[in-house]
Amino acid sequence: MKNKNIFELDPERLSTTDEHGNRIYVHPENVKGIWQTRRNFVYWGLIALYLILPWINVAGKPALQVDIFAREFTFLGGTLHGVEPVLMFLALISLLFLFAFLTSVFGRVWCGWACPQTVFIQALFLKIESLIEGTPKRRRDLDAAPWNRGKILKRGVKWLIFLLISLHIAHTFIGYVVGPRNLLLITFQTPAENWGLFVATMILTGIFLFDFGWFREQFCIIMCPYGRIQSVMMDDNSLVVAYDKKRGEPRFGTVPRGEEGDCVNCYHCVKVCPTGIDIRRGTQLECIHCTQCIDACDAIMEKLNRPPGLIKYATENGEKHRVITPRSLVYSLISLLLFSVLIYFLSASGQVKMIFLRSRVPFTVNTQGQVMNNFQLKLTHQGSSIPRVEFQVKNPELRNKIELITPAHPTILDEAEEKIVFIFRFRPEILEKGQRKVVVETVDQDSGDIISEKEVNLVGPVD
Repeated sequence: MKNKNIFELDPERLSTTDEHGNRIYVHPENVKGIWQTRRNFVYWGLIALYLILPWINVAGKPALQVDIFAREFTFLGGTLHGVEPVLMFLALISLLFLFAFLTSVFGRVWCGWACPQTVFIQALFLKIESLIEGTPKRRRDLDAAPWNRGKILKRGVKWLIFLLISLHIAHTFIGYVVGPRNLLLITFQTPAENWGLFVATMILTGIFLFDFGWFREQFCIIMCPYGRIQSVMMDDNSLVVAYDKKRGEPRFGTVPRGEEGDCVNCYHCVKVCPTGIDIRRGTQLECIHCTQCIDACDAIMEKLNRPPGLIKYATENGEKHRVITPRSLVYSLISLLLFSVLIYFLSASGQVKMIFLRSRVPFTVNTQGQVMNNFQLKLTHQGSSIPRVEFQVKNPELRNKIELITPAHPTILDEAEEKIVFIFRFRPEILEKGQRKVVVETVDQDSGDIISEKEVNLVGPVD
């Protein structure tokens, strides 16, 4: 049996499905209020940052670029090369625990205030839909209407604008990979000249168009893992958008006049919810903490000359919100530890690292009786500078007895990873029982500083 009031949600199923499991398309009503104003500033600030950041150059490179083809990550003039998987792992796990800390303290603040899904849908796609198709009631009527000329025209114009916006979002995303200036040049070429980038851009456009234009709240409810793990990260002290039951209950119309609470059962909080839930039923997986229900309820309370805050930011336990709790403390300490380790590895990754790979033949002896150990030397380094290096034996008394042979002097490391032939040539007298460990130093030719060292085991004939 269907509810007469479409905003009176069934307690046994998702609000976005009917009794047959078909999707009920959510058309949230527009709302004005202090939280909406604050969110608009944040939304448009994030959109502007997303669109402008790659165009800002620092030290000759985009302020932020993730060049997966060159395996380079550039941020504010500093460049990291993708030769250290541990750096990526540490960065991801550090961000994960940072999110856990923020969630334990502020709830799903990311979902409602900074998630691209929320930002683009709320700031752009819903606004355009309202402009073209009208109020939520008119949009619901249009959904149910047959396909006539008016409906085709409205839907066609809406989806055309959605497509253009999705194209721009996708191109900007690709600009973070190849650089916006390179992308601008590429757009004037035929797709066949950059077929891979063209296909990637079209796929991204399709994903954004499908998600932001149609799938919308279903992603938050069905696919987003963050909504499912938030309950693990949160506790009773976490900040959530909550309905004050003590003040609101019993609702208007459920008890005799004069005995009801402040909730007048207007369903305005349900009508404005982008995921279609009733916040009065408590904290729910579908709630993204966007605060639209707060503004909607406060507007009704103002009209009724009642104090605001029937729906507000609060804690589950109803106590004063505390930032430091056992859970948040653990998350913050783990996050700080991981970021400290990440910073340590980043500082260490600025050095030139050497890996000596011995050839199949351990050693050879030339006609002068000199022993030669042949290696392939793999050199890796981070940063945007191009080191010019020389090599030397660390032990002074062996320095003149061991000759280091490389293809070039100096060796110029113009790539994140270089492989060169490296030969040790020496008299067998320096060996002890057919071997000798020596330390090779890498010397920066420009500064004269020793920037790395590596121990190598030299081998030769046993007397």
